[in-house]
Amino acid sequence: MTDRFFEDYVQDSTQEFGSVKVTEAEIIEFATKYDPQPFHVDPATAADGPFGGLIASGWHTGSLMMKLLAENYLSPVSSLGSPGIDELRWAKPVRPGDELRIRVRVLEARPSKSKPDRGLLRSLIEVLNQNDEVVFSAVALNFVLRR
Repeated sequence: MTDRFFEDYVQDSTQEFGSVKVTEAEIIEFATKYDPQPFHVDPATAADGPFGGLIASGWHTGSLMMKLLAENYLSPVSSLGSPGIDELRWAKPVRPGDELRIRVRVLEARPSKSKPDRGLLRSLIEVLNQNDEVVFSAVALNFVLRR
């Protein structure tokens, strides 16, 4: 990660980052705490369920996306948080053994009119698995300091 400021996020640029391997134990641990549906917490029940096996909670996938985004895309010297996420989609199930990375495209980089020390980024974030399939996508809004 290098220090980045608003001016370094160029509209229409695309970058890929990361990788994180998803384990069965992590899927079950996350879901047990936050999304205890049978297809997330019980491999035997999940095998006969609608997905034909254990899958990660979409919220778990979103948390992994956020980890990769914070470690690789949002610079700690300039990130000012987010007013929200739009168009959140879980496109494909994430399974034990999947290896995920993110692809981020800057859709818009707009200087703030009311606070000249910052700008607003709109970024399309896609989480891809080892087969280059998009498993998650969202449009994120982030406030970032200007130089």
